[in-house]
Amino acid sequence: MNNLDKSYQQLLSDVLENGHKKNDRTGTGTISVFGRQIRHKMSQGFPVLTTKKMAWKTMVTELIWFLRGDTSIKFLIDNNCHIWDGDAYKKFLTKASEVKQAYLDGDLLGTQPHIESMFSNPNSLTILTQNEFINKIKTDSEFSKTWSQLGPVYGKQWRNWTNQSKKNHYVTPGEPTHNNKRIDQIDNLINDLKTNPDSRRLMVSAWNVGEIDQMTLPPCHYGFQVYTRELTWDELCNWAAQDDVLDKEGIPTRAISLMWSQRSCDLFLGIPFNIASYGLLLEIIAKEVNMIPDELIGNLGDVHLYTNHIEQAKEQITRIPFELPTLKFYSNKESMDDISHYEIEDFELLDYQSHSTIKAPLSN
Repeated sequence: MNNLDKSYQQLLSDVLENGHKKNDRTGTGTISVFGRQIRHKMSQGFPVLTTKKMAWKTMVTELIWFLRGDTSIKFLIDNNCHIWDGDAYKKFLTKASEVKQAYLDGDLLGTQPHIESMFSNPNSLTILTQNEFINKIKTDSEFSKTWSQLGPVYGKQWRNWTNQSKKNHYVTPGEPTHNNKRIDQIDNLINDLKTNPDSRRLMVSAWNVGEIDQMTLPPCHYGFQVYTRELTWDELCNWAAQDDVLDKEGIPTRAISLMWSQRSCDLFLGIPFNIASYGLLLEIIAKEVNMIPDELIGNLGDVHLYTNHIEQAKEQITRIPFELPTLKFYSNKESMDDISHYEIEDFELLDYQSHSTIKAPLSN
């Protein structure tokens, strides 16, 4: 039974019926409710919506990007994942407009060539379009070094949280740390799960108050916590029988659940993506520590529909869900040497059946 799509459709209905009109950063406008939760039992199938087709590889690519600690959109672009393009281009456009005005004021005449590269036609000061910007990130390494970086966003905080000794400076991957202390929250989480699985401190945060002003976009899903428990004998026997592993060593003895918290929840485009992403993260962590994925929970703050998503939401509510698919790992290792070593091709959804895509504009 697919309760996930039904719960999601109920959220859509809730916002349509009870949402308050609110202005927002993007200027689009929303209808919004506050404080909702979504829950899913992983034993019922992998949590990817079936009432519209989901971009599976795009979601996997972004999660791998997080786990690698990467903060450059170059990896995303090279793997045909474009969900951060708009945010990166918006940042570039602001700077390019400032540079253009400086040119017009005569302040940047004869400046360095890398400034000139911000324009598709320097003579007429025509700023790169978004497509030109993305192509330049992909093909021009010097341009990419400057403009592909998003600042200390998710991957930086997950894998390289830094207690800074310098004001207004964050450590990029590979940069000397000097007196800064690096904290790999993902490694720490895996180690704690293996050594102290009943801990109430099994948490990862992306909300680094000291670095928010350096981020292209502050984290929407700002943290997650995991929880483990011992399996009952009946649960263990049922799981082992289903997976035909009764005669194998290393049978899991614990279940693991994950709960993420999200301040800003784009219900039509973002939340379906977040559900599947954290579902995959739970599966990856469970595999790393030899536990069985149990429950996925999302704590949702400002849950909103953009005003240009309302008709799409109404359409999705009418669709009848299909059964949920299952996830297959293709990695030959029982556990990776490093959780960041997963590749996009290591994961596949089996028997994923869905309704057609429902297109909706992304607000940046």
